Amino acid sequence: MFFWEIVGVVIAVLAVAFVVRTVRIVPQARAGIVERLGRYSRTLEPGLNFVIPIVDRVHRPLIDMREQVYSSRPQPVITEDNLVVNIDTVLYYQVTDPRAATYEVASYLQAIDQLTVTTLRNVIGGMDLERTLTSRDEINNRLRGVLDEATGKWGIRVNRVEIKAIDPPPSIKEAMEKQMRAERDKRAAILTAEGSRASKILTAEGEKASAILTAEGEKQAAILRADGESQAIERVFQSIHANDADPKLLAYQYLRTLPALAEGENTTFFVIPGEFTSAVQAVSKAFTGDTAESDERVARLSAAYQEEQRRRREAGQLGRGPGQLPAGTSDAAAEAAEAVEVAKAEAAAAAQGRTGGGAAPAEPQMPAGAQQPPDEPAGDGRGPAR
Repeated sequence: MFFWEIVGVVIAVLAVAFVVRTVRIVPQARAGIVERLGRYSRTLEPGLNFVIPIVDRVHRPLIDMREQVYSSRPQPVITEDNLVVNIDTVLYYQVTDPRAATYEVASYLQAIDQLTVTTLRNVIGGMDLERTLTSRDEINNRLRGVLDEATGKWGIRVNRVEIKAIDPPPSIKEAMEKQMRAERDKRAAILTAEGSRASKILTAEGEKASAILTAEGEKQAAILRADGESQAIERVFQSIHANDADPKLLAYQYLRTLPALAEGENTTFFVIPGEFTSAVQAVSKAFTGDTAESDERVARLSAAYQEEQRRRREAGQLGRGPGQLPAGTSDAAAEAAEAVEVAKAEAAAAAQGRTGGGAAPAEPQMPAGAQQPPDEPAGDGRGPAR
C-alpha cells in the first residue's frame, strides 16, 4: 500500500513537470526559436505557446525585436593626409528575422561592430582631416548603406549610423585652435573696420546735412536782413521826400553823425570829408540867417582850427582839453564834436547881435587847445586861407 502511494506521488510530480515544460509564455516584443530534435521547428510569437517536452527545445535567451543602440569603442583611423584620428560610432539596429539572426551569423552584434570598423576605415581613408570633420552626414550615409546591405541577410536592419566623436591628435588640435583663433581675430578686425567705416560715413553725412541746413539758415537770415534794411531805407527815403526836408536839416544831421562814425575801440584812422566846412556853414546859416558875415566868420574859424590841428599833429601833441569827450572816443570824433560846438556858438552869437540892437557880436569860442588865427595880410583883397 505504501509503495503505490509513492508511485502516485511520482506520477503527479512528473505530470506537473510535463505541463510546466509544455507551456511557454513569450513577452511582448520578444521571439523564441524552437528546435525539434535539433532542427529548426518554428518561431514562438508573443503570448501563450505550447511545446513538446524533451522533443522541442527553446533557444535562450529570447530574441529582442525592439530597436537597439550599440556604441562602439573609439577606433583609430588614418585619413588621406596620413593623420590618425579616433572615431566613435553609434548604431541603431533592429532584428527583423529571428531565424536568420540565429542561424545566419554566430554573433550578429560582434559582426556589426567589425563591419562598422572596416567600413569606417575605408570611408575615412579617402578623405583628408578637414573634410572628415565637416562631412559627417556623408560619412553616416555611406556607413549606413554598406551596413544595411551586409546585414540584410542576417535578419537585421540598420536604421541609423551616427559618428559620436572625432578626436584628432593633440598637435593637430592645437594647430586647429590657433587657426580658429586667427580666423576669429580676422573677422573681428573686419567687423571693427566696417563699423568704423560706417560710423565715419554716417558722421560725414550728418555733418554735410548740418552744414547744408546751416548754410540754408544763414542764407534765409541774410535775405531777411537785406529785405529789412531795404524796406527801412525805402521808408526813410520816402519819409524824407514826403516831408520835403531842407538842406539845413540834412547838414545838421550830417554833423551829428560824424562823432558816431569815429566811435569804437578799433578806430585808429578817420578822414574828415571835404564837405565838413560846407556843413558848418550850412548849420551857421540855419541859425543866423546872415549869410555874408556868417560865411566869413566860419571860414576864418575853420582855417584857424585846421591850422592848429595840423601844427599839433606835427608836434605829436594832438589831444583834448578840459572839454574832451569820454575815454574811448577817437580824435576825429572829438574834432567833429568840437566843430559842431563852434558852429552852435557862432550861430548863437550872431543871433544875440541881431536882437541886441546893433551891438557887436561876440567872438566865437575857439575849441579847446586852439590858438587865435593870424592877422589878415594887408592889401591883398582876399579872404583868409581856407
